[in-house]
Amino acid sequence: QVQLVESGGGLVQPGDSLRLSCEAVGRAFSSNVMAWFRQVPGKEREFVAAISSSGSRTLSADSVQGRFAISRVNAKNTVSLQMNNLKAEDTAVYYCAASDYADITTRNRAFYNYWGQGTQVTVAS
Repeated sequence: QVQLVESGGGLVQPGDSLRLSCEAVGRAFSSNVMAWFRQVPGKEREFVAAISSSGSRTLSADSVQGRFAISRVNAKNTVSLQMNNLKAEDTAVYYCAASDYADITTRNRAFYNYWGQGTQVTVAS
């Protein structure tokens, strides 16, 4: 059974930081593009960031560029999302995802075949 398990979400104030982690269980994803998406109730799932298998290339949404950074440690089969200067509009359930591609980072949800169950991030005063 393949699972992506997210952790690290919580309640923080605007301007604070959080670091989300995603651990792959059941198989290795060291040869796969990994990504983070987020979703607010009633809205479509939104792309946040993606990283190539080697970690040499990353892609981030304009809304988080300069504030969020995606990284991975293939030896531990983990992917992280460092979120700095959080804003209220960052509030969402954050999902970890994996594709069958090694180097093609994309914001298209259709290219990601494995999904975690999500971790809640709430940014409020």
